Amino acid sequence: MNSLTARKSEPQRGANDQPRVPAGTRVYAIGDIHGRLDLLLPLLAHIKADNGAREAAEAHVVMLGDLVDRGPYSAETVEFVISALPTFATFHILMGNHEESMLRALDPADDQTGNLWLKFGGYETLASYGVPVSLLGGEDLPAADVLAQYVPMRHRAYLKGLGDTARFGDYLFVHAGIRPGIPIDAQDQVDMHWIRRDFLDHKGDLGAYVVHGHTISSTPDMQANRIGIDTGAYRSGTLTALGLEGDSRWLIKASVIDGEVQTKLSTVG
Repeated sequence: MNSLTARKSEPQRGANDQPRVPAGTRVYAIGDIHGRLDLLLPLLAHIKADNGAREAAEAHVVMLGDLVDRGPYSAETVEFVISALPTFATFHILMGNHEESMLRALDPADDQTGNLWLKFGGYETLASYGVPVSLLGGEDLPAADVLAQYVPMRHRAYLKGLGDTARFGDYLFVHAGIRPGIPIDAQDQVDMHWIRRDFLDHKGDLGAYVVHGHTISSTPDMQANRIGIDTGAYRSGTLTALGLEGDSRWLIKASVIDGEVQTKLSTVG
């Protein structure tokens, strides 16, 4: 498992206790961005201001994967996380199933059979990299060596290096989820990028409180053992972040309202 796990002393908690992050640590998790750099930038500005208004703490920001696809600014989003992230926090960028599919499409050695990336977001991503529309009009993916002429090597190398998880105290951060009954350090990468029902329907202990994206909900999906924060930014116009400190949790959202992006903080139980 490719992990960006950040561990401090992990507090023991009872069955009825709220999950906690370690003392002196503050964590913000951001749901699936999908090329909505126009939402990410104001959201990060609000997160920076929120962090600065609180007591001093070691700040971390976890992006839960799916930087690319469906929205209009995939290439710009990847460039931003490579070269222009703010310095108020340590950033942990996780891999989602859309990055996985993109990397497969760019790999000449990969069997493209069954890779539907062009149909579920790849078209928009390739357009953002300047791939001519004439190459994207068919049902099949253009050849990998052709696509590689448009996607910079530094972007491909960066995406290949993304981790699958981050861990702070009782919280595990992962793109799609994990398979119940399997130890966290033995999880399969396919599940961490793609799992849905077996994870979402599970109501018991998962070995950690899981913060994930991948499955869209109109509002954050808060359960006893997990919280999903993919609010479908590419189609809803709302990108959601979860803030964590001690056993406290809060939300910050960036939304398009009357044609302008507005951000809002709200508390959660």
